[in-house]
Amino acid sequence: MALAFDLQDFLLRARALKLYRQALRVTRRAPCELRSTIRKEMEDSRDCNDRQRIRYLLSEGLERLKRLDEMLDMQGHPE
Repeated sequence: MALAFDLQDFLLRARALKLYRQALRVTRRAPCELRSTIRKEMEDSRDCNDRQRIRYLLSEGLERLKRLDEMLDMQGHPE
């Protein structure tokens, strides 16, 4: 049975998937265990249905990813 999504749910899901793909790209330059940590955090939040909480998690995830990318650049890890 397929779940019915309204437009807002669809857009939030798309943003979450985009964040996950970006995180996986950035972690190619980082230690291996970081990928599993990111996957675990995404899995832990998978069943969240509160749109406000999802928006918060997305913005927090983007900020954390940006800081990680900057840190890897400073450490000299090539893209």
